[in-house]
Amino acid sequence: QVQLVESGGGLVQAGGSLRLSCAASGRTFSRYGRGWFRQAPGKEREFVASITWLGGSTYYVDSVKGRFTISRDNAKNTVYLQMNSLKPDDTAVYYCASSNSSSYSIHQSDYRYWGQGTQVTVSS
Repeated sequence: QVQLVESGGGLVQAGGSLRLSCAASGRTFSRYGRGWFRQAPGKEREFVASITWLGGSTYYVDSVKGRFTISRDNAKNTVYLQMNSLKPDDTAVYYCASSNSSSYSIHQSDYRYWGQGTQVTVSS
């Protein structure tokens, strides 16, 4: 059974940091691009960051550039999202996903497997 499990979410004050992890099992995810998306209350799910299968290329939505860093450890089948200088607008459920190719993508339709999400709440 293919499974993606996120962890590391929680409540943090503005300006603080969190590190999200997404562990994969049931499939060799190392050859596929991975991504993070988020959904704030009352809003549609949006792209946050993506990384190629070797980790050589990354892509971020403008609102998190310079604050968030996506990385991966293929030996552990795990992708990370380091979030620094958090803002209340970053409050959302964060989802990790595995794409259908080795490249990165900002499009949800390019991702085949999804985790259940982890809540991140940033207080002002």
